[in-house]
Amino acid sequence: MRFVSSIVRKAVFPAAGLGTRFLPATKAQPKEMLPLVDKPIIQYGVEEAVAAGADNIILVTGRGKNAIEDHFDRSVELETFLEARGKREQLEEVRKISNMINFAYVRQGEPLGLGHAVLVTRELVGNEPFAVILGDDVIDADPPAIKQLMDVFEKVGGPVLAVERVPMDEISNYGVIAPDTSVHLGDGIYKVRDLVEKPLRNEAPSDLAIIGRYILTPDIFPALAATKSDRTGEIQLTNGLRELLKTRPIYACEVKGVRHDTGNKLGFLKAVVYFALRRPDLADKFSAYLASINVGVEAKP
Repeated sequence: MRFVSSIVRKAVFPAAGLGTRFLPATKAQPKEMLPLVDKPIIQYGVEEAVAAGADNIILVTGRGKNAIEDHFDRSVELETFLEARGKREQLEEVRKISNMINFAYVRQGEPLGLGHAVLVTRELVGNEPFAVILGDDVIDADPPAIKQLMDVFEKVGGPVLAVERVPMDEISNYGVIAPDTSVHLGDGIYKVRDLVEKPLRNEAPSDLAIIGRYILTPDIFPALAATKSDRTGEIQLTNGLRELLKTRPIYACEVKGVRHDTGNKLGFLKAVVYFALRRPDLADKFSAYLASINVGVEAKP
């Protein structure tokens, strides 16, 4: 398939989920705006896309997600206040957020699955390859995780999925690839033979789980449109990719970096600690505090 451009310039961020795992914190604010130290989860992903060269961000939102749009917009009142108080460093930080990139927003209407969230961006994406970044997966990597996929895309010329080896007792939480072992593309790069959405442990084709980074081509859209809803009524991106696999090769890349799944409470707390310890202004005192605390948990009978 021929594209308008072979360069990945657009990044799609699905952000229409209800965040029920974090209730009551997410009753009146999007889960994507929960902070890791002093920066909301979604900003880590946006900064990753910018660092990789994507210059257009498409946010898929829903009701109650206005805080995300406001965060990436200018706040004249806040800027005026900071300037009047001489808080230059904080002023530059908030201006950097709003000047970061071009943003576009599209409403999903109702959360009908990741595949549906990608499908509603069809008109904004157009006929060119694009990235999909799931904000829940915060990945500390150099080069950025999505840039690693872009580099593989330039080599293979087809869709690329980020994968990570996960313990088999967790494999049923993920989409999983079956790699084509007869094709050798380099260390950590695979040609995909098949994909399975959340397989049972004893039916998983490998331990290579799909994580929240994708480089997709525009032929994913008709594939998603042809994909039936699953038993929950959602259109799964993995099932759409399986449909696309009937007509073109798909590839996978093991991302090198540290991934935190902030979509669950334990993963979120681990990410807060990790990024706090990465901060020169916090690391020593916070590390000392962690070493000093002794919070006991009573054993349940």
